[in-house]
Amino acid sequence: MRCWTVSPRSGLAHPRQAPSRRRPTLASTTSDSSPGAARWRSAQQGLTALLLRDLRTLRRLINPRRLQATVPPWIEAVAAVVDQYAEVSAALAADFYDGQRADAGVPGGFTARLADAPPGEQVDASMRWATKDVWARDADVATPAQLEPLDVRLEAAFVKADAATQRLVADVGRETVRQAVRQDRQAVAYARVAALGACSFCKLMSSRGAVFATAETAGRDANDRFSGDASVVKFHNDCHCGILPVFRGQRFQLSPHAARWDEIYREYAQGHPGDQLRLFRRALAEHDEYPLPGSH
Repeated sequence: MRCWTVSPRSGLAHPRQAPSRRRPTLASTTSDSSPGAARWRSAQQGLTALLLRDLRTLRRLINPRRLQATVPPWIEAVAAVVDQYAEVSAALAADFYDGQRADAGVPGGFTARLADAPPGEQVDASMRWATKDVWARDADVATPAQLEPLDVRLEAAFVKADAATQRLVADVGRETVRQAVRQDRQAVAYARVAALGACSFCKLMSSRGAVFATAETAGRDANDRFSGDASVVKFHNDCHCGILPVFRGQRFQLSPHAARWDEIYREYAQGHPGDQLRLFRRALAEHDEYPLPGSH
């Protein structure tokens, strides 16, 4: 099972007063299966459930007979809900970060800054993407989805909107942790935390382990595979992955399931540029005990 010991980096400490932290006596170990990461995931899942509940109440704003007049107000209402939940998502992430920092016992004070809510233009674009198939089109140019009955098209649009909105809200929490790692003198890296039933892309990114924020922080203990953002901080709609901070002096250890994903990648997909994800997905279907979404 692979471990990484991280080295210090320079950075900017947040000016706000933070609670005092205990100093470590020995280097601690953290993992993508840590209790703190599990608690944050649970809190975010609870937040998502409330978000989806509120989004469903907004569906009544759309009148199928008056789409042109009622879709724009619905989008505005969704944007207001996103703003509200994004603030909570950021606060949950900041509490998680501060707790991980305290558990690591690193010296000095730091308080994670809340990331901004997604701009209105991003929410608007996401909702227009979600509803693009509800509009009537001539049969000769319409896609199969656009030829479905209107009630089917509307339901599909709401499903897309729910997934996109979940990502917009969750991304604010993830960005709160990510920017804290960059600003905190004692934080040097982060790891992706993927659920057991995550998709192949998320499992691959989780298997990369501790990815250092910059090449300077990686030091001699890491190589290019573990340096830089790459895709470790890219997330798709309806993605419930998190980001785990790693602090100076800590050792990061892959969980048993993420270590297994890394073994599968190395055996079946590594060394095939441009085809790694397809090969990894196929290998997961055959050799991973945790099923991929939609596989059963």
